[in-house]
Amino acid sequence: MSASRDTSPPVAPPKLGGAMAWWVWTLSVLFVVYLFSFQTGYSIVNPSVQEDVGLTIKQVGGIAAVYTWAFAISQFFGGALLDRLGSRKVLPIAIALVALGIFLFANAQSYSMLLLSQVVVAIGSCVGFVGAGYIGGQWFGMAKFSFMFGLVQVVAALTSAFSVNLISMALDATTWRTLFNATAAFGVVLFVLGLIFIRNPTPVVHAADSNTDNFFVSVLKNLASVARIGHVWVAALVGALSFGMLLALGVVWMPKILMAHELSETSAALGSSLLWLGLAAGSAIVPHWSDVIKRRKRTMVVGCAVQLAALLGLLFLPGIGSGLALTLCFLLGFANATHMLAFSTAADVVQPHQIGTSAAIVNGIMFIFGGILISRPGFRIGIGLDKGLEPESLTLAQYASLPLIIAGVLALLIALFMRETYPQQGHG
Repeated sequence: MSASRDTSPPVAPPKLGGAMAWWVWTLSVLFVVYLFSFQTGYSIVNPSVQEDVGLTIKQVGGIAAVYTWAFAISQFFGGALLDRLGSRKVLPIAIALVALGIFLFANAQSYSMLLLSQVVVAIGSCVGFVGAGYIGGQWFGMAKFSFMFGLVQVVAALTSAFSVNLISMALDATTWRTLFNATAAFGVVLFVLGLIFIRNPTPVVHAADSNTDNFFVSVLKNLASVARIGHVWVAALVGALSFGMLLALGVVWMPKILMAHELSETSAALGSSLLWLGLAAGSAIVPHWSDVIKRRKRTMVVGCAVQLAALLGLLFLPGIGSGLALTLCFLLGFANATHMLAFSTAADVVQPHQIGTSAAIVNGIMFIFGGILISRPGFRIGIGLDKGLEPESLTLAQYASLPLIIAGVLALLIALFMRETYPQQGHG
């Protein structure tokens, strides 16, 4: 019996890019959709949560702040854990944590339980988007990493564009607690599927496996190793400034800018949706185009220039009609898809086993800058009103949007001076 075992041929690894690759990638993307749906849902149901649990306005904001900081801190370690342990040991646990957090949220009877639910969800969420990108690189090869990560953003952007309406329709038929208990139940199903199917195509082998490094120390060393590469931070800054601008416009400020042009509330809301639809379309095309022309820098420079021009057009073109305004919204979102190349150019300069860590650093910086840029226009609106600018006027919108313009200019300048990193011979 032992002889037969010794002479049996080794089991061939799953085919990269085959049916199993697409199935594992689909499960990882479903996790991203799951996360985005909950995050979007909270923005809709927080008035009901406030009333049911008896929260103050300050506490409602505190819940969002706790999630933000827990996610930001966890984010930097999530990618290193993927690199160190692989997707099989990380993603199913992350799915379980998010499902548990949503269950706690749905059944919370106090402010402290709501805070706990947000921390649990944030820790699980930290490997969602990055994990889907990591799966794409592992199961489709590094030559397809940029394209597959772009597809993840396509799904994420479409989710952002349509989930608000879907969740609102669901809340018309049921309570927020029932809706999120059902959401948690779906998470259990996703966890079981992840436990069965999610894995790397080949076992994870890491240099730290052969020595006595403490696990946590080895994760920190991997994080520090990537963080010492200057280009990773250059990539993160371009991506963060670009995506932070889009996040601020798409979540809060674009409808206000369009209404300053005297567009209706319906048209203003459509403009915000077109930002995300443009991002979805661009994410399907721009990363692939970068691979076709074998250039990261040129693609990022063009994208940064176009998005800045679209923003300036929306703010400073006089008498802009709804047709042109909505077209510029879509164009801004489409061009903003070049922020996905921040992940690609960072991955170009690290070892294949460090791709998750580089993506987590880039995504973490994007998240931090997004939070800053969302808040700045509101702060400047208050200053502008104190200076006597007319409320809801285009002049006030221009004044308030200065931080977003600066972000766009800086993203373009950094992209102009960054180095080209597209692999000459690829890496596997």
